[in-house]
Amino acid sequence: MAMNKPALKALLMERRALIEPEQYGLARPTGQGRRAQGLSQQQVDELTARALHTYNRLETGRYPHPPVDYLRQVARLFRLNEQEWGSLCRYAGIGDPPAPLSTVSGLEVPGVWQDAVDGISHMAYVTDASWNTLAYNEAWAAFFAGRRIPRNMMRWILLDPDGRETLLQWDTVWAPAVLPQLRAALTLRPDDETLLRIAREAALDPDLRPLWDAGGASIHPDGDERPILHPGHGPGHVAICAAQPMTAPGSRLVILAFHAGARKSHTRIPMLRARPVS
Repeated sequence: MAMNKPALKALLMERRALIEPEQYGLARPTGQGRRAQGLSQQQVDELTARALHTYNRLETGRYPHPPVDYLRQVARLFRLNEQEWGSLCRYAGIGDPPAPLSTVSGLEVPGVWQDAVDGISHMAYVTDASWNTLAYNEAWAAFFAGRRIPRNMMRWILLDPDGRETLLQWDTVWAPAVLPQLRAALTLRPDDETLLRIAREAALDPDLRPLWDAGGASIHPDGDERPILHPGHGPGHVAICAAQPMTAPGSRLVILAFHAGARKSHTRIPMLRARPVS
């Protein structure tokens, strides 16, 4: 991936100007010609314990393939959010970030997401990066007896007896698709205690262990169709739409469009594409 030098310079200069040297016990440079706000480039080198002019090379685009650990140092120093962290990595030419900037990222989403799911007629819910339920609508609450919403969707799908009964063809459709998602999430969040506990239980579960040992590629559920048993409408299948709130890497919005009865065809709904300009 090629470096985007103008965008990289603009992002770094803008964010560097917002960081006051005094916050780190440094004096504001007062030399002749020094009028820029925020940290100086030399102060960035000092605070990141790097050789002189290292940061200058990064900001001016003369540092090809900068190490991720250095980009992370700069991002944290400049207090970038997760969206800006992603932009920094892409502008620097390394592509998507290999991991979130912060270990707590993905664990909260803006409160407006509750209003968003309330406005969806299909079953819908939002989870954080650990698959903990953050928001859901009335249609999703009605899916559970006594409105007992699972606190963690990954645990419910894989380990809860109710999940195994409700998710039809659990052993051949649901579990083989969801276990690789757990592995993929742990690759990005290896210290996530919630995911680690679920993984340990899955590895010991007699029904899941063969699937866990077999591995398998992670396939995102977006656009997939899977069978379920709806408590009010009986057996059917759901078409799954999945998306990610941009401010919370690893979190997800899941919309489940329920259709009673068996699928009439194994042909998926065609992809949506913009019409070519005539």
